[in-house]
Amino acid sequence: MAIRDIRLFGDPVLNTVADEVVHFDAQLRRLVSDMLETMDNAGGVGLAGNQVGVARRVFVFDCQGMRGHLVNPVWRPLGEQMQHGREGCLSVPGITGDVTRHDTVVARGVDMFGRPAALRATGLLARCIQHETDHIDGVMFMRRMDSAQRKEVMSQIRRNG
Repeated sequence: MAIRDIRLFGDPVLNTVADEVVHFDAQLRRLVSDMLETMDNAGGVGLAGNQVGVARRVFVFDCQGMRGHLVNPVWRPLGEQMQHGREGCLSVPGITGDVTRHDTVVARGVDMFGRPAALRATGLLARCIQHETDHIDGVMFMRRMDSAQRKEVMSQIRRNG
């Protein structure tokens, strides 16, 4: 396992729609292990492939007592209840903002061996699934903020360099 560099806001890979994973091999298993170690080292609860410069549809998570990964994930909301709360991102250190997300989701995909995987999540884990799936779709969390807050956050990013 190895700690990989986390790509920061402004890196084009973060705006890239990741490719579907088609090879379930030792390279993918190493990527997942490295991503978990990188996430732990950075103190995060989730990390997507393109955040470590690999434009593949994979993310890892560790929150609400659940730790794992999902390859080629898709999710759908369960019910209409929404949650509103602060989000941050390892690719935008020190920046947080209010984002509204679905409160409960079901995520489906496969694991690193290509076996089907499904996950029902609420609260922070549901937020994490939506945030990390956004990443692999090339969407940064600031785009989910209302326009006034997004403008303020972008100004703060520019001031911080």
